[in-house]
Amino acid sequence: MAKKVRIPTPLRKLTNNEELVEVNAATIGDVIVELQTRYPGIKDRLLDENGSIRRFVNVYVNEEDIRFLENQKTAIKDGDEISIIPAIAGG
Repeated sequence: MAKKVRIPTPLRKLTNNEELVEVNAATIGDVIVELQTRYPGIKDRLLDENGSIRRFVNVYVNEEDIRFLENQKTAIKDGDEISIIPAIAGG
């Protein structure tokens, strides 16, 4: 069983308007590599120049923020749902 990645609206132009993408990956880092392979350019939207998740991008595994887990080394298993959520600025 694959893992599902929920793609936010601003990135869907890179995924051919797919909202939910299935991947076969063991960690969040692997998810990003697979997404980049299938949808060139998406990695630049998710990672900064140091290879870290951008400050304004939040990634969740089953509603848990990976920043409080193991970040890109966070292990994922079959049936997990990964959500990429851009931070919304306002005031």
